[in-house]
Amino acid sequence: MNERTGKLSAAPRRNAKLAAVIAETGWSHAQLAQAVSRVAVEAGNERLVSVGRSHVSHWVAGSTPSGDAPAVLAETLSRRLGRVVTVDEIGLSGPVSHGAPDWSADTLTTLADLGRGNVDIERRSVLRAAGYSVAALAVPSQTWWEAMARRGAQRSARTGPVIGAGDLEAIREMADVFTRIDQRRGGGHARTAVAQYLSSDVSSALRASHSSPAVRRDLFSVAGELAYLCGWMAFDDAEHATAQKYFTVAVQLAAEADDPPLAGHVLRAMAHQAVDLGHPRQAVQLAKASLDGRRSALASARERALLEVVHARALAANGDGTAAAQALLRAEDNLAGATEGDDEPGRVFFFGEASLAHETACTLRDLGDLTAATSQFRHSVRTRKAATFTRTHAVTLGYLGAVQARQGAVDEACSTWSTALDVMDGVHSGRTRQTVVDMRAALSPFRARGIPTATELDQRASRYLASAAR
Repeated sequence: MNERTGKLSAAPRRNAKLAAVIAETGWSHAQLAQAVSRVAVEAGNERLVSVGRSHVSHWVAGSTPSGDAPAVLAETLSRRLGRVVTVDEIGLSGPVSHGAPDWSADTLTTLADLGRGNVDIERRSVLRAAGYSVAALAVPSQTWWEAMARRGAQRSARTGPVIGAGDLEAIREMADVFTRIDQRRGGGHARTAVAQYLSSDVSSALRASHSSPAVRRDLFSVAGELAYLCGWMAFDDAEHATAQKYFTVAVQLAAEADDPPLAGHVLRAMAHQAVDLGHPRQAVQLAKASLDGRRSALASARERALLEVVHARALAANGDGTAAAQALLRAEDNLAGATEGDDEPGRVFFFGEASLAHETACTLRDLGDLTAATSQFRHSVRTRKAATFTRTHAVTLGYLGAVQARQGAVDEACSTWSTALDVMDGVHSGRTRQTVVDMRAALSPFRARGIPTATELDQRASRYLASAAR
């Protein structure tokens, strides 16, 4: 305020949030600039290596740093203060990007911002509206993977609480609980709780001191599995932009853990999502990347079967039936080679005979072989433990009904769909909702003819959609 005129001065707008956090560190602008440069060197970000005092002063004065500078700045401040400082906290959050992900951005800062966005209603709505980005499907180069493994090896803090094997096991137990809830109740149930746990307890553990390099690696792996689970739950609940961002962070965590099979598992999920959203060419690229080198070579037989069957689905969606059939055979062989005594990760516990049949049926359906697809969907329904894998069981029934309707077996389709609606009770899933939307569309001609079975089923479907509305 100008004391003589009583008018607001034209001084530049200041970023009070950033200034407050810098004051908390006790650093001058020059000291912060030096620290930012050190973090930039570690991240291999040449553009930020020479950042100077004037840059920091301009940011505090209100200018907005471009590219990944906000994330590097937040990571630098986090290290100084010993707590998570998010991009939002320092007043530098910008519009949600629709382009390719910035793979050089610090993993833990990105995770903290994403977790905060997932639990904040306003930011979550912004993220949901941002849309799914095809540009974000590009897999980083081999050089990036090597750099991330080196970065991960330097993560353990020198002071503060020490995370040991017992702490790691406790986090694994929580991950198992959340995974089983997702399998039974769908991605729309308890996802906020998973995101909060990941962005608070687990994120703090990642930034702590670790009792051994092995504990640090395993901790980053289980954090990657939880980030993957957040992504999968968002994907299942039709929040595809959120899912994509969590999948990207899960890949980063897997890379820092130097855990190729986990990275392959996440890339496989990204391929699955790309298939469902109608991007077959990108799905094939992601599926191939999931099977590349050590990602497949170090994976268990069960996990390789999962990677191969999603590869088959991507190939089928891309119109390559011969290669899809070959991938299905490899998936069958790998699953047949999986035994109870295998040292396999818990994340693949769901993938068995019923899951293979479900994905095989989807592949055959997309290739136009409806008879064979029907047979495989039926086999999946017969062999699945429905009480444990309720969500997928409901989706399988929905898909089976759709294929039966396409074959003209309307009475069978109505019976299957009726069972599917029974199973959906208590399931919160965008994929189950979509099968019901598709069901109503398929029933429309028969409902118009006044067929009682179709009319009754459509009314049930309408009630389900009303109750499942978010």
